[in-house]
Amino acid sequence: MSDDVYRKLADVLDALPNGFPATEDGAEIRLLKRIFSPEEAAFFCELKLKFETPRQIADRIGRPLEEVSKTLAVMSEKGQIFGIDLGEVQLYKMMPWAFGIYEFQLPRMDRELAEMCEGYNPVFGEQFFSHKPQLMQVIPIESEIEGRHETLSYERVSNIIENSQSFMYFDCICKKEKGLLDNPCAKPVQVCTAFAPIPGVFDNHPFGKIMTRQEAYELIKKTEEAGLVHMTWNVQNGHYFICNCCGCCCGILRGINDLGIDASRVINSSYYAVIDPESCTGCGVCADERCQVHAISQAGDIYEVAQEKCIGCGLCVTTCPADAVRLARKNPEKVEVPPLDEMDWYEQRAKMRGMDISAFK
Repeated sequence: MSDDVYRKLADVLDALPNGFPATEDGAEIRLLKRIFSPEEAAFFCELKLKFETPRQIADRIGRPLEEVSKTLAVMSEKGQIFGIDLGEVQLYKMMPWAFGIYEFQLPRMDRELAEMCEGYNPVFGEQFFSHKPQLMQVIPIESEIEGRHETLSYERVSNIIENSQSFMYFDCICKKEKGLLDNPCAKPVQVCTAFAPIPGVFDNHPFGKIMTRQEAYELIKKTEEAGLVHMTWNVQNGHYFICNCCGCCCGILRGINDLGIDASRVINSSYYAVIDPESCTGCGVCADERCQVHAISQAGDIYEVAQEKCIGCGLCVTTCPADAVRLARKNPEKVEVPPLDEMDWYEQRAKMRGMDISAFK
């Protein structure tokens, strides 16, 4: 079978702001063959980064509506494209490799696919973390910033939850992948969440479990107690997920821990932790049990935070028995304001990569 259609798909994915770099051994082509049929690969290349109805797509590409509608529904169910079923209206758009196609392979992730993804991750990560804006931003534990700082709406978990009317949770794809590779995580797995401003959006979702707003708050509390970092899309508006991440499995945090990339290139954060040397008792809980990016180290009889490594999650603050740790807001010149929304993120990222994405808008 000719690889031409898969190379075209790989080129399209790499032309998106998120990127999809080529490898010397063709690992990216093997991944696409595992996920897409040739016909699906070709169809993906016809889509846009913006939502369209089946009728709009059919009219634009000159194919029968019935055929287009069926293909879109199947590809959405297989996690190849992003689809929303609003009952009377269906909307679809293409997705980048990450955040996108990779994460939506959750129901189909098996050992073979896990091995393929794990092999491709270092090549993908080197390009992915080479450009800003970062994909994700840290949302600090809200109780640790409330009343101490003038926080912005996109820095609060509660803002995302309160502005949503549909709630869902599901397994973490990163933890599932590591588990399939015989390296299971000791932390909770069913911790990733999705939100939508419209009721009933997740009623027919192919994976995940629906929850209430109160259950969403309870899940967030559970993940904080388990020592997981809250992360979401690095934008000011339009958040639709919160990932709750560990440093051993998360593809983002592993960019810091495994690839050795500077934290500021990997993830956006407006805070950092500070340990009061006069109050610290040297128990080591912050470093040994809470910090997911190894930003805290022992300095004699006490512990200290390497500000340049800290991602400002607040996990070390909540369990310090001596109340010696606090979150501090970065100086204004070091705070990176996120793009306004998803499309603004795409445009800023494309500009940083020297790309023109007008064909995908």
